[in-house]
This record gives sequence, structure tokens and C-alpha cells, in this order.
Amino acid sequence: MTSSPTPGSGRPPGQHGPDGDGAAPSWWIYRGTGRPATYSTDLAERLPDPPPWRRFTGGPDQPDPPADDGETERILGATTLPGRHPLSGPETAVVDAVNTALLLRRPLLVTGAPGVGKSSLAHHVSRELGLGRVLRWPITSRSTLRSGLYEYDPIARIHDISADAAAAPDTQRPPERPIGDYLRLGPLGTALLPHRLPRVLVIDEFDKGDIDLANDLLDVLENGRYPIPELARLRASQEYIAVPTDDPGRTATVRAGEVRCHAFPFIVITSNGERPFPPAFLRRCLPVHLEQPGEERLADIVCAHFIDRERAQDRQLIQDFLRRSREVDGLSIDQLLNSVHLVSSDVRAHATSLDPNAWIRILDLVWRRLAETEARLE
Repeated sequence: MTSSPTPGSGRPPGQHGPDGDGAAPSWWIYRGTGRPATYSTDLAERLPDPPPWRRFTGGPDQPDPPADDGETERILGATTLPGRHPLSGPETAVVDAVNTALLLRRPLLVTGAPGVGKSSLAHHVSRELGLGRVLRWPITSRSTLRSGLYEYDPIARIHDISADAAAAPDTQRPPERPIGDYLRLGPLGTALLPHRLPRVLVIDEFDKGDIDLANDLLDVLENGRYPIPELARLRASQEYIAVPTDDPGRTATVRAGEVRCHAFPFIVITSNGERPFPPAFLRRCLPVHLEQPGEERLADIVCAHFIDRERAQDRQLIQDFLRRSREVDGLSIDQLLNSVHLVSSDVRAHATSLDPNAWIRILDLVWRRLAETEARLE
């Protein structure tokens, strides 16, 4: 499946500069630059109001999320890069989809081959728009909606209350343990806290979850809120309760046992296409498919991670990688970065000094599809 530009845009693909040079459509908020945007106005002023049916009334707003430059740089590489090449047709389609999701306040359902950069798309958006730390909910076969929203440990609370009672003198009642000490908001639950700007959330490898998880998400995605029954039971006596969030060292105050968003989060749901999803779920998402990056885009990625290397140094390696990727029906970007690291560490030079075929064997090891490895292990 190949993405196409937004219908009715009135422009051919592949003619947009990524740096806001006038070639990009005026309606784009996100331009796919790979670098923090420099604007004279705050994003809250540049981001249009959502449709009436996607306006939410949560509040008061939480403080802006923490920055997470170290994690974003680990995933995307450095930001101090020269201007990128003009966006290709498939890249333009992805930027169109991101902006449409931002304007409509809808999740993106991102498909593509493993390792093509689906989850890193969220980091690109967060870095360019200055949306702070990216929340991540990795899906497994045991994931439930509640585990994404919050976790509560009643056993630990009962144990601590019993221990306090046993240690207290007979004439003294031990202080009550705050329920918020035993409850923690998950990545999805944190993303839905009221914020003035959208939080960025990756729901990673969604097709690995239980078949009912997509249906369980429908109400949350549609209404931007969720209850916490353990706190709602106490609302008559404790209307406001502080609980830890998924952001390290931060807490949020939950009122009357319900979390309600203000700006709907920017949600990237990644899928490897391993199984279909219910129509009701698909209607609430905007689909976009990521193609394998071409030579220039791969050169951009290599330069971002290896800022001391000249762009031309790895040209032949990138061409060999693309040829091998076509032969084995797909390789991941990580496999290219691994091979560049070995070259930059002089592994190729040392290996071939003793055996001319050594580097070929190393590349065969690094550039082998996981499916091939699994077949050999069976």
C-alpha cells in the first residue's frame, strides 16, 4: 500500500522544501524538518481550534510536559543538520497525514514494515513542535485498557495499613495512607490529562494486543476522558487526590475520580499489519503507511546519528543496503545504522586486512532478516 498526497491539495508530490521556505502548504503546522521549529508565535496560537465535536473541557491544565532531549536524540540523532532535500511524494503524504491528525484531533494508525520508523514519527513531531517528552505504551498480549490508563496496587496498601496498625500503640490510631501512593497513571492515562497543547503518545505494536483491545479503546478515543473508580468512591470526602503520572517525578491532581483532557493528545498507533482491526476502531483513526526510505532520506538519518562523518562516506554502503533490502524484501533502518557504526569504528578496515571476505560475512550477519534467523533456529 502506498500513501498518496491529500486529495484536492492542488499540488504534485515531491516539490516541498521541509524548512518552511514558502514551498510548504500554508496549512501545515508540522513540516517534517527533523529540527525544532522557530516561530515568533506559540504553537497554541498557530494550531487552529478543533472541530466542535472534538473539543474537550478538561482542566485546569497541567504544567507543560518535561523535555526529553536525551531520549529523542538517541532515537532521531542530532538536530544540527544542514537543510534536508525536498520531501518526496511518500514523505509529503506522511506530513499531510500528521497535520490532518493534528487539526482533527484524531489518532494516526501508522503501518509499515518493521524498523521503517513508525514509532520515531512521534519523536519527529514532538521535536519539531516542542511538545516535550514522548509517552510510550508498548503493547503485549497481556495489555489491557486499564494498564494503559492507570495501575492500582490494593494489596500493597492493605499490607502497609496492617503494618502501621501493628506498629502503633494501642491508644493511638495510625495515620491513614493516601490512596494516591498506590495508584499510578499509565502512558495513555497521562496523555489524557488536561494540557494546553497535545501530549504525544506512541501506542506501539498495537496488533500484538488482545483482539478486544481495539474495541475497549473506542470510548476513550471518542470522549477524551476516563474514570478511576478507586478514586471516585472517595469523592465525597476527598474531591482532589494527587497521583503519580508516567512522567518521572511528576504528579497530577485528579478531581472526583475522573480524568478529562483539554487538548486531545497526538497519538501514533503503530501496526506491523499482522491482523485487521474492527471497522469502528478504524473510523476513529487516520491511516498512513510508511514506505522504506530512499537513498537521500537514509543519508539524512545516517548524518543525524554520525555527525562527524561526511555525507559521501557512506553513499556506497547505503546503496548496497538498499539493494540487499530489495533482495530480502525489507531491512530495518537500525541494520543500516549498525553497519555504519562498524565502518566508523574501523571494523571493516581491520577485518579485511586479514581476510578480504570478512566484511561480506559481517554484513551478511548484520543485514539478515529476522525471518531468516527464526527459520534457521527452528
